[in-house]
Amino acid sequence: MPAQSHIEDLAAFVSASPSSYHAAAEVAGRLQAAGFTELAETDAWPPGAAQFVRRDGAVIAWQVPADIAGPAGFRIVGAHTDSPGFKLKPEPSAYAFGWSQAGMEVYGGPLLNSWLDREFGLAGRVVTRSGEVLLVATPAWLRIPQVAPHLDRSVNDNLHLDRQAHLKPIFGTASVDVLSALASSLDLHRDEIDGHDLFAAVTEAPAVIGVTGEFLASARLDNLSSVHAGMVALAGGHAQGQVNVLACFDHEEIGSDSRTGAAGPLLESVLRRIAAGLGWGSEDFERALAASFVISADAGHSVHPNYPQLHDPDHRPNVNAGPLLKVNANQRYTSEGPSAARWLRICRAAGVPTQPFVSNNSVPCGSTIGPLTATRLGISSVDVGIPLLSMHSARELCGVQDPLWLAQALAAFYAGADS
Repeated sequence: MPAQSHIEDLAAFVSASPSSYHAAAEVAGRLQAAGFTELAETDAWPPGAAQFVRRDGAVIAWQVPADIAGPAGFRIVGAHTDSPGFKLKPEPSAYAFGWSQAGMEVYGGPLLNSWLDREFGLAGRVVTRSGEVLLVATPAWLRIPQVAPHLDRSVNDNLHLDRQAHLKPIFGTASVDVLSALASSLDLHRDEIDGHDLFAAVTEAPAVIGVTGEFLASARLDNLSSVHAGMVALAGGHAQGQVNVLACFDHEEIGSDSRTGAAGPLLESVLRRIAAGLGWGSEDFERALAASFVISADAGHSVHPNYPQLHDPDHRPNVNAGPLLKVNANQRYTSEGPSAARWLRICRAAGVPTQPFVSNNSVPCGSTIGPLTATRLGISSVDVGIPLLSMHSARELCGVQDPLWLAQALAAFYAGADS
């Protein structure tokens, strides 16, 4: 069954991608297996039909059609590799009241209570004294214990989590340095670690659940569901008429203002170098941007059956009913009449259902990379994504059918079905 095999592959992709750096490495490995060539940004770029560059937790890949003529433009799918949670502090180890604890900063806007009483590891990268960068993923070392109701009778009525005092995980009873334990797991001495970017990583495997097996419960569906769909669509197709591009950015959850975020120069730099390799001049490049289109793919909200009042009463999308077309009058999403109509054409060509999403006027609307990319490059754009429950939880929930439908719609886009 296609949906089942796709969801199993998504689950495997999530398990292999506990941090943005792991996600970028997994995308790179899969693209190489599909015939793409990795390029270094510091090298001159040779011509090629299928190539990609990787910068830290970001990847940009592209396909050039054999018969491309003139400044034909770019078909771009954008997504992000990071998720909200916690990041290990520079000197994280503490010992208090007989407990070893790890100091962590809150990264982005996680659902804090979802991390309580949940075992998790550390994942990310360490930099050694020699300058070597190593990817790291530990077992379940850490846990943030809740206070028992016997000690705080109000805990079920008014849970308040102080970000400094209440969210420091325990990892032992002896006075142990967490970075020493990490170094030991890498056959290093503690003094050999000069830098690190390590994040809390759920170690519980993704699971298909529900009476009929119609849901996937997993960490990091926001937004690895979109990264995976874009990667599958790009690797499984061939460019037609325009250059196909997959842009997987980091740091979306903290505003995208970084060298690997959508607000940074990475995508524009790559597009300019692709254009230069095709012999397009500066005027040609501007013409190509005008002929381009971006699908910003990021997970959205399903209607919550226990909180229906938080959703727009006339727009209540559900899981397993198709990817969302995300609309916001204040341009928190970039979808407008022409770009929304283009998305509908793509979905009809792919045989994929789609659902409109708009926020309740009394509930603030989130945003994603779409407005940033549109602002930076001036390219027409639409915002889409699969519906979730428990977004920004340590473990989110989607339908098993929607990720496949998103991948099929993106494949149709790359194939030029909307032309």
